[in-house]
Amino acid sequence: MKGLLVLGAGGHGKVVAEVAEAAGDWQKIAFLDDRHKALDGTLRWPILGGLDDFSSFRSNYSHAIVAIGDASLRLRWLERVVANGFHAPVLMHPTAWVSPSASLGRGSVVMANAVVQAEVKLGEGSIVNTAASVDHDCIIGNGVHICPGVNLGGDVKVGNGSWLGIGCSVVQGIKIGKSVTVGAGAVVINDIKDGLTVVGIPAKEV
Repeated sequence: MKGLLVLGAGGHGKVVAEVAEAAGDWQKIAFLDDRHKALDGTLRWPILGGLDDFSSFRSNYSHAIVAIGDASLRLRWLERVVANGFHAPVLMHPTAWVSPSASLGRGSVVMANAVVQAEVKLGEGSIVNTAASVDHDCIIGNGVHICPGVNLGGDVKVGNGSWLGIGCSVVQGIKIGKSVTVGAGAVVINDIKDGLTVVGIPAKEV
């Protein structure tokens, strides 16, 4: 049994902590958040200090997961905690299905009722959120957030730092670039270049 630090005590952090709790691998779970004085006593888990205090807890917490919504910050903090000797686990809710042939990068999270199918490659610090599905042979970059209810067809590629909004769908074989935002409920039927925001059915640039 091990100790887990969760960096970020916002809504996403609470869900991440509950995923870790449900997995049953952790003897103790605690948060770090720069709002720790205001948040102290408001969560079921202790908030030990601010984000920059993380190295102080290395002896009691061998593992750390970064639960910050912003992709660039999440990846930056992931790099910092690993460089300081923490293990960055992959967290999977017990109700998720993850194919044994899938590859999940360190610090990634797969939420309740999500599905990750055969030969998927999920990057570091990425999120497959509640009830999302990622079909066979998809390649998902670092820091990608696949929001609740998203459906990706087979062989979809998603670049680093992209955000796929709630309930959107991406047909098979599509290539989505880096730092792309796909609006909630959008249907993506064409490739998307780096840095674009697309919305609608079919999804179009805005």
